[in-house]
Amino acid sequence: MTILVTGATGTLGRHVVKRLRQAGQTVRALTRTPAEATGLPDDVEVVGGDLTKPQTLAAALDGVSAVHLLGATGHDHAPLQTGLQITAMAAEAGVRRLTVLSVGEGGELEQAVRDSGLEWTFVWPIDLMSNALGWAEVIRHTAEVREPYANRRTASADETDVADVVATVLARGGHAGRSLIVSGPEALTPADKVSAIAAATGREIRFTELTDDQARRQWRLEGWPEEGIDFMLHMWATVPETVARVTSAVEEVVGRPPRTFAQWADAHADAFRP
Repeated sequence: MTILVTGATGTLGRHVVKRLRQAGQTVRALTRTPAEATGLPDDVEVVGGDLTKPQTLAAALDGVSAVHLLGATGHDHAPLQTGLQITAMAAEAGVRRLTVLSVGEGGELEQAVRDSGLEWTFVWPIDLMSNALGWAEVIRHTAEVREPYANRRTASADETDVADVVATVLARGGHAGRSLIVSGPEALTPADKVSAIAAATGREIRFTELTDDQARRQWRLEGWPEEGIDFMLHMWATVPETVARVTSAVEEVVGRPPRTFAQWADAHADAFRP
């Protein structure tokens, strides 16, 4: 069968495409800019389309049996508003199985998927370890990470583990009607992650906790807009306990334990070296 992967050039989508090809699946990769789609396997069909414009998706859905659908689009990760049209088109095209990269429970997309008649599974990563790459430049140049709310913990998942979950469900089926919350094997603070990066790179890297006022001053100097600063401080001050919850989703679906942050840091150590 042919499997359509939307967001195929993104951080997670690239890994989903790779895992599906490794499993011998025929893959069609959807992106808004096919001419810029580099780094995908040579035997993957790359097609153009925009999830915010369902009329552009008819050719991409033709002959497809399973779809991986992004739950959010754009640089601001706005929740997808065209889920009803897309799921209707998918069902009409003969799609049977659907995985959705969830952005949280509720909303129009979730209801559209539940009502679609398709064999659906939501996949909701608590947080991706790859978000730590946002520290790469400052670690390379200053060997220090400066952030507020040092005690917040997240059970971040390796993006390749999330891709393995998605690819396994798409290719083999099972787990229909479930919302799979995907985590890593441990809940870590930012300082814990910095320590793991230091060990992986063989460098001394400091973590310094900032007060709200110190964070505001730093982020203003970095050019952040005031609304962005307010949002980030509020988000980190009110991190729910659920983001520290370790789940069994990777082991249930893939059949092995999830990778640790230390393993992720070892694999990405060069990104943090000068």
